[in-house]
Amino acid sequence: MATEYGHGYGREDGHPGRSGYRLPAALRAPFEARSWREFGYVLLSLPLSIVLFTWTVTMASLGAGLLVTFLGIPVLAAALAGCRGFGALERARARGLLQLDVAEPEPLRLRRPGALAWMGAVLKSGTSWRNLLYTLVQFPWAVFSFSVAVSLWTTGWSLLTYPLWFWVFPMYGGQGGLQLYGDEHHSVYLDNPFEITVTALVGLLFTLATPWIVRALTAVDGLLVQGLLGPSPLSARVVELESDRGVVVDTAAADLRRIERDLHDGAQARLVNLAMDLGLAKEKLREDPQAAARMVDDAHGEVKTALQELRDLARGIHPAVLTDRGLDAALSSVASRCTVPVRVEVDLPARPAPAIEGIAYFTVSELLQNISKHSRARSASVDVWRAEDRLMLQVTDDGVGGADVSRGSGLAGLAGRLDAVDGVLVVDSPAGGPTRVIAELPWRA
Repeated sequence: MATEYGHGYGREDGHPGRSGYRLPAALRAPFEARSWREFGYVLLSLPLSIVLFTWTVTMASLGAGLLVTFLGIPVLAAALAGCRGFGALERARARGLLQLDVAEPEPLRLRRPGALAWMGAVLKSGTSWRNLLYTLVQFPWAVFSFSVAVSLWTTGWSLLTYPLWFWVFPMYGGQGGLQLYGDEHHSVYLDNPFEITVTALVGLLFTLATPWIVRALTAVDGLLVQGLLGPSPLSARVVELESDRGVVVDTAAADLRRIERDLHDGAQARLVNLAMDLGLAKEKLREDPQAAARMVDDAHGEVKTALQELRDLARGIHPAVLTDRGLDAALSSVASRCTVPVRVEVDLPARPAPAIEGIAYFTVSELLQNISKHSRARSASVDVWRAEDRLMLQVTDDGVGGADVSRGSGLAGLAGRLDAVDGVLVVDSPAGGPTRVIAELPWRA
């Protein structure tokens, strides 16, 4: 296996490897596939933009002119539908040549089937009008970028290879070389070795600079494609909110199932046994009062255990201390039940909204449970503060580390719960520790 060294060799035997021959990016650019793909994108942009511009201007003008009759509506709808199809073509072209992956915009929302409903949906869709605007804006830009790119590319390579083809002029053109200047009395030709060399060097500069200029031009194309042919920020936000709503519904359903399971397996089972024990004690009360007293005493212990389980269950949902005294007291109570010493510091100017406060409590509670179960830490700390319009939570421990959100553990559930309210969960847990988890929540008073 190749081993890299600091002296520029790529192999142990001293022969230059790939790293020894690797050229700087400025020298590689004219020969990279990316540069040629971008140049091809610019070349294709001009003929395609002519078709798009012609279609849009013709159909939109025809449709606008016919709006005095009913025929203008289907013509204008057809114009917009064609622009949507061209938009799909442009996204595919950008994906193939520019390696730019632009998401599909929102589809048409048809409230009922039929041609009229389809025409209404096309005319009301913001995506249709943004695609139409793209065909109008992209045409002059395509003319400009095509002219610049082709001029620079052909000039650069022509001058760079001039030493190879300058012999054409004396042999077939009747002049010494490429004419630099000429009038009725005087002419300057690039025909001696020095001038030929300088011409090639100038061509080299053009050749090296052209890929970067073309890259800048296609960057503007990428912005046009993303801004006008991709999903609008509003629709993307709607999709995000719909996804968050699904996460909230799933989380609430999971919490209900957990509460039901805990009640069924814990307090409910104890209360059923308690009712049976009290029934037996009632039957034995006359026959054997001492045995009945022992059974009542055992039932009293079961009542205490059931009450404790109910308190723990209520504390996991929304403890009374959180409602009455806020995060500081509630988190101190959670920290006191952790298996390792936990320092808690809460610095808040006021209490956040109850929903945010509950999520913050649940997040810290889950993180402290993970520390108790998995971290093998000796100490931990919880810090809560407000930073502008964000509620910040930080939980750290000196355990073994290795926590990872991508493994689908409880941390993934926490991240989904926070994301549903525009929150963020960041985990920094290298192997060997320490572990630091930072949660951000929107501050809502």
